[in-house]
Amino acid sequence: MDEEFYDSLETRSPELRQQDLFKSVREQVRHAKNNSTAYQSLFADFDADDLTDVAAISKLPITRKSDLIEKQKLNRPFAGLEATKLSEVSHIFASPGPIYEPGSSKLNFGRFARAIYATGFRSTDLVLNCFSYHFTPAGLMAESSAQALGCTVIPAGVGQTEIQVQTIADLRPSGYIGTPSFLKIILEKAKDLKQDVGSINKALVSGEALPPSVRSYFEQQDIRIQQCYSSADLGVIAYESKAQQGLIIDEGIYLEIVRPGSNDLVADGEVGEVVVTTLNPDYPLIRFATGDLSAIMEGKSPCGRTNIRIKGWMGRADQTAKVRGMFIHPEQIDKIVKRHDEIIKARLVIDWIGEADQITLQYESTSTDKSLSKSICNSIREICKLRGEAESVSPNSLPNDGKVIDDIRQYD
Repeated sequence: MDEEFYDSLETRSPELRQQDLFKSVREQVRHAKNNSTAYQSLFADFDADDLTDVAAISKLPITRKSDLIEKQKLNRPFAGLEATKLSEVSHIFASPGPIYEPGSSKLNFGRFARAIYATGFRSTDLVLNCFSYHFTPAGLMAESSAQALGCTVIPAGVGQTEIQVQTIADLRPSGYIGTPSFLKIILEKAKDLKQDVGSINKALVSGEALPPSVRSYFEQQDIRIQQCYSSADLGVIAYESKAQQGLIIDEGIYLEIVRPGSNDLVADGEVGEVVVTTLNPDYPLIRFATGDLSAIMEGKSPCGRTNIRIKGWMGRADQTAKVRGMFIHPEQIDKIVKRHDEIIKARLVIDWIGEADQITLQYESTSTDKSLSKSICNSIREICKLRGEAESVSPNSLPNDGKVIDDIRQYD
């Protein structure tokens, strides 16, 4: 490892990275078909050798995180998505839902090491790890990755704030890993107790938003703070470098951004749902839709890393709404759009007008056919089982926020 980069993967050319990722995705799909009962069925009509470019990979079916609860109920514990024997799984975690995830005894199994290194942690650091060790995997993921860097870890977990403060004062850890809100609680408690916790000079945070005001608070305490975007199923998806300009995609995944409710890739810069293919052979989540919204940024990071960047967490893609006793899902809006080639972009707006729910599909189109709106209304009725209106709007007028269902109802 050199001083700045975790390894040479971070600075390879985008062209080489893309070809390496295509090869890795092909190998992962082949491995999953041979070792996972779920993917054997899901990918029965796909040949791994055909996955040579972005377009081919985008044709693979998506598995949505929002469906995992029901899928796992039918096939415990991991819905058949795992590609290893249960006897080879070191842990089973239980995230809210519940959703169960496999754990591994391998170092860096959640791939936090790259994000930890980018935050300035090195083998000489003593680290206070305040991610939870209770049921969810964050604590062990972070610990395993810090140890992979050679760090010594204090497995602090969450809570017992006075003991946290005393431990910092006694042992003088140089780094913190956990949520930003809990670090703030620790610092405020230390001030109340008149304890010196100034040994902490860097922190990798995740699990919550890091607004500028909170970042500024830590910087005023002389703490270098960077964030990463991670999930219990996938580990680290993207991380911040010292440039603090967007989140750089982790080298251990293949990332796509799709229009919520669909299988369709969006253009760079357009907000959509984050879809990840992990290269973990034990739990090969392929085209796994996280339910989170983000967008790919233009250009490269000033820090010298060459992988693509995303803007970070920008909301949830699951925009399901209940209207007049009926649920409307993003997938239904996608079906309506696909029925009408004239539609460029659309969103369903739900409002409360005249003491009743009203739905209107606002759509961008280059068509001047006045009968298009009527045809769209028919599609709304057939697909959503509800009556609704259709409103043509000028091209590029709909917001770039990833919403396909916009519930603006107010009942005051």
